[in-house]
Amino acid sequence: MLSAVETAQDRTSDTVRLRPAVEALPPYVPGARPAPGEHLWKLSSNENPYGPLPSVVEAITRAASETNRYPDMYASDLVAALAQHVGVDPEQVVVGNGSVAVLAHLLSAVVDAGDEVVFPWRSFEAYPIAVAVAGGKSVTVPVHEDGRLDLPAMAAAVTPRTRVILVCTPNNPTGPVVHAEELEELLAAVPADVMVVVDEAYLEFVRDPSAPDGVDLVKRYSNVVLLRTLSKAYGLAGLRVGYAVASPRLADAIRAVSTPFGVSHVAQAAALASLRPEAQAELMARVEALVAERSRVVAALRDQGWDLPESHANFVWFPLGDATMERAAEARAAGVLVRPFAGDGLRVSIGEVEANDAFLAVAAGWIAAG
Repeated sequence: MLSAVETAQDRTSDTVRLRPAVEALPPYVPGARPAPGEHLWKLSSNENPYGPLPSVVEAITRAASETNRYPDMYASDLVAALAQHVGVDPEQVVVGNGSVAVLAHLLSAVVDAGDEVVFPWRSFEAYPIAVAVAGGKSVTVPVHEDGRLDLPAMAAAVTPRTRVILVCTPNNPTGPVVHAEELEELLAAVPADVMVVVDEAYLEFVRDPSAPDGVDLVKRYSNVVLLRTLSKAYGLAGLRVGYAVASPRLADAIRAVSTPFGVSHVAQAAALASLRPEAQAELMARVEALVAERSRVVAALRDQGWDLPESHANFVWFPLGDATMERAAEARAAGVLVRPFAGDGLRVSIGEVEANDAFLAVAAGWIAAG
């Protein structure tokens, strides 16, 4: 008979059984960061190159002195401000630790083991991870060669097991936006009990007049949910504030499965300060500057000879296929970090003018080398 010590020693190996879905999860690959001491331009994470507004920094500083207290669990003031901002009732807004966390919560609310979630591919790489964690089955639909979503094919992929359709617009990482008519046709084609999530993380950068009005869709279709974030246009990526806009019933369901106290007190304070009218005006001026810089970069790339998808986000997409990883390494060697998706292409964020100019020189070299 084994002694207690021998039994304990036998248990030092890692034998705890994990869910097969968890063991099979693809890793989420964040944008590369400069190593300590490296001086590189970081165009790998779709971050806003501008820091928080001074008024927002002041709000963060004040809130930091109160971090010994739990935050408002339901972020009531922030929810009210967001509801007013988008023009819906507060009961239709749910906040979370970034829009990725809100996505995970809404999938938990509607997906049972084996249920299907339809989404485009390539699209946001967190989608297959979130679906697998919820116990669902990913059903991917290829995007068109120009990076646009194939909504008719997504509608055709719906089966009796489908519970959710994810529509990323503008699509990350390819950039094109879904048009209102296309989305209306998708909604008319799918059953009313299938949730259609319209992921609008880059909404503020869209300048296509054919883009849908997401809030209007929520008001007209009870199965539509919007996902939005304050990480990109608002420059709060490091504080993680995302939100959903949905029918009151769906919002209640998302809230019921959400992590308690999921949005910190500091993050709530920063978001509230960013939503003030005077801050809004300044932030949207920054967005306009980024959109203008996107136009400059895209025009320069076209002059070089590149034929790229039309981007309505704060990045551009290079469908480089098998050359992707080699080109990413070359960009890093030239002082610019970009985001490679092995075998598919490179996503390059719009950053500081100097960073963009450094990348344009790299892209020109690629063209010259064929």
